[in-house]
Amino acid sequence: MKDIKKAALSEKVLNTVYFILPFLSLSLLFLGWVAISNARPDLFPTPGRVYERFIMLFQRPVRGLNLFGHVWASLKRVLYALSAATVIGVSFGLAIGWNRTARAVFGTIFDFFRPIPPLAWIPLITIWFGIGEFPKVLIVFIGCFVPLVINTDIGIRMIDSLYLDVGRIFQANKRQLFMEIALPSALPTIFAGFRTATGGGWLCVLAAEMLGAREGLGFLIIRGMESDDMALIFNAMLCIGVTGAMLAYLTFYLERWVCPWKPNR
Repeated sequence: MKDIKKAALSEKVLNTVYFILPFLSLSLLFLGWVAISNARPDLFPTPGRVYERFIMLFQRPVRGLNLFGHVWASLKRVLYALSAATVIGVSFGLAIGWNRTARAVFGTIFDFFRPIPPLAWIPLITIWFGIGEFPKVLIVFIGCFVPLVINTDIGIRMIDSLYLDVGRIFQANKRQLFMEIALPSALPTIFAGFRTATGGGWLCVLAAEMLGAREGLGFLIIRGMESDDMALIFNAMLCIGVTGAMLAYLTFYLERWVCPWKPNR
């Protein structure tokens, strides 16, 4: 009985420690920022200066948009690209993972193009489509498409054959094998690809916005660099980090909702 109580107490202490550690690490990061900014204010703006620039972004918007407007401009591009990539990428991954003919015809082509980084397409896409809105969404689409196809393909091909054999024993047809056994079994892997695609798309949109954009967080970074406004750059970078973390948590909880049977650590 004492051992059980001791184990429960130890578990409670560990949970408390793990709850405190993230806040402790953020506090140490902030203290490091304060120390560096006081030592080299020419390279690192102080937290107070960054906060003043944050307020100024609402009082004097850049290109008619405050900071949240630029965040939403970047998010919209990611959402458009991610929606299209999810539909097309998951469908393509299911096709090459489930159908041997589709894999033989299209799998090799995909294996040839997938090592090419999304940012390597920027010069060609700029030449083909200019610097409007569509090229930026297309670059993000490429960044989201590849991990979705890879994970969907892997998820389908790694299904335990025992599950399919049981379905065949109960006389399940091909549609039932696919829709009721294969697809649910592959969902956790597909969602892992979705989470990777979300993070990759967020990185790609920032790079795309640094090339001729008039709104978005990437545009704010370029504007800050051109005007030697370090506080503006820091505000954009902080928003990038916070928004990226929020997207990661959102996709995590979405995965828990769609795949409740998957253990979460």
